[in-house]
Amino acid sequence: MRASEIRDAVARRQASAVDICRAALDRIAALNPQLNAFRAIAPERALARAAELDARVDRANLPLLGVPVALKDNLCTRGIATTASSRILEGYLPPYDATVVERLEAAGAVIVGKTNCDEFAMGSSTENSAFGPTRNPWALDRTPGGSSGGSAAAVAAGIVPLALGSDTGGSIRQPAALCGVIGFKPSYGRVSRYGLIAFASSLDQIGPIATTVADAAMAMDVLAGHDPKDSTASAAPVPNFAHALTDNGDGLRGVRVGVPRHLFSEGVDADVMAAFEAAIDVTRDRGAEIVDVALPHSPQAIPVYYVIATAEASANLARYDGVRFGYRAPDARTLVDMYERTRGAGFGREVKRRIILGTYVLSAGYYDAYYRQAQQVRTLIRGDYETAFAGADVIAMPTSPTAAFALGERTEDPVQMYLSDVFTVGANLAGLPAVTVPCGLTASRLPIGLQLTGRSMDDATVLRVADIYERATPWSNERPPIPASTPSH
Repeated sequence: MRASEIRDAVARRQASAVDICRAALDRIAALNPQLNAFRAIAPERALARAAELDARVDRANLPLLGVPVALKDNLCTRGIATTASSRILEGYLPPYDATVVERLEAAGAVIVGKTNCDEFAMGSSTENSAFGPTRNPWALDRTPGGSSGGSAAAVAAGIVPLALGSDTGGSIRQPAALCGVIGFKPSYGRVSRYGLIAFASSLDQIGPIATTVADAAMAMDVLAGHDPKDSTASAAPVPNFAHALTDNGDGLRGVRVGVPRHLFSEGVDADVMAAFEAAIDVTRDRGAEIVDVALPHSPQAIPVYYVIATAEASANLARYDGVRFGYRAPDARTLVDMYERTRGAGFGREVKRRIILGTYVLSAGYYDAYYRQAQQVRTLIRGDYETAFAGADVIAMPTSPTAAFALGERTEDPVQMYLSDVFTVGANLAGLPAVTVPCGLTASRLPIGLQLTGRSMDDATVLRVADIYERATPWSNERPPIPASTPSH
């Protein structure tokens, strides 16, 4: 069931929140041994919350009433282990909830567990988790993408209809695309980051992964808005995203879809390119005007991203030193020895690589050559988008240049892994909203995603175009070849 269907059924007392919660927990028990999508499960808390919702008399203003939701393991939840899938935080119990968690529960959602991710959200395949890789429900020998791979796999497998991820360079959209579901990265500042374990603070954004655009919009109505606990959370008025999806019969008439074809000359699989071209034809058939746009500095987006993101990671991860919380190495002889042993044993290889890179580009002799120059090119990338949006309302690209790749295929080639995000990092560097929606399947039946990017704070237009496209195509109704139901207790 979709999130909206669950909400309506529970509100009309055609189903109980407890029964819906039990079904989700049963499905976790049945499927997680093969998927490894969940890091922590909270059955007692979830069932108690569901029973409380069933007992309430006034439930009219709970837009996510009884909806089971999974949270990426870098979102703080009071009393539930939150590790960012890292050994250095193994067993850490936050003393508070992230703002998005508070808002979900205030809307009637039921948190069932925390999902696996790349350690500290650093990766594109969920293979960097200290607790083993997540597997793609469409093919268990394939990655679900990353870093929010557990959340995407949980939604694709029908365990929950809604999950939250975080997106620093594509970490919601790329796994959603590879798992055949909806993934939405809001404009920077649209959703509070308070309680998100930071990777790169100028790039990180929290957003929903769902089975339909309508469910993602419904989640955004709950999540979006100013938060005094987050100085970067925008005070701009928040539209009603669900209402923005209303189709008045005009389809996409009057909408200009920009296509930067100069970016697709190499590196994009033939199946992906064919599905993308077919998707553009659908938007044209629905009334959109297709226009060519240029993003001349996009080829520099990957190196710019990996300078800025690693620099910010180097600063953010300095707090994990074995003193205040998390893992502490035993038998250290001195304080410095304890720091070195704790960080050496607690962090995985990819996290260490990025901390070293970030420290290097921030160092006195190289700051101007790398970090300052990357920030200058970031400004040029942002300017490219502003110029493109003078002639287009949304910009369309494939979400990923390939479908899901095999587990282990790119782990020894970090540059090849980094190129998985070639079409997604631009929206983070420019702070723009972007969504992925399923647009086809490869010959071997692996999902392909269409990415739509919009102007800053124009999240509603991005969701509206995605919704109209989704309704005109069958792809969101496709499901992976895993059991449709599981035995009850």
